[in-house]
Amino acid sequence: MKPIKPLKTEKDYEAALKDIDQLIDSPPGTPGHDRLEVLSVLVEAYEERFHPIFSDDIDPVDIIRFWLEQNGLTRKDLEPYLGSRAKVSEVLTGKRGLSITMIRRLVGAGIPAELLIRPLSLAKAA
Repeated sequence: MKPIKPLKTEKDYEAALKDIDQLIDSPPGTPGHDRLEVLSVLVEAYEERFHPIFSDDIDPVDIIRFWLEQNGLTRKDLEPYLGSRAKVSEVLTGKRGLSITMIRRLVGAGIPAELLIRPLSLAKAA
């Protein structure tokens, strides 16, 4: 078994993912499981640095659309969170920003606040 080392390159990252795949069924308390835990921490740190899930160019509207899609919801399902049908339309087209009340409601629905308080790209509506 090769020693665990920091992930500095994409090649290191891919090798660690391959090792994780082989160790994924290791029972807790075994050396394989311990190795799995350490590799998982290294991979997570590498992904946060080099493969972020959400980049700075994703605005709150993109997050809301993703949330709708992932939960099988429609624009109508946003009305309890954003207000009227007109407000939903304005938010989704970028003509209206999210109010504090809207953000609080969406956070209550499970969307992380840090994803909703990014600046809204009004240029998308133009």
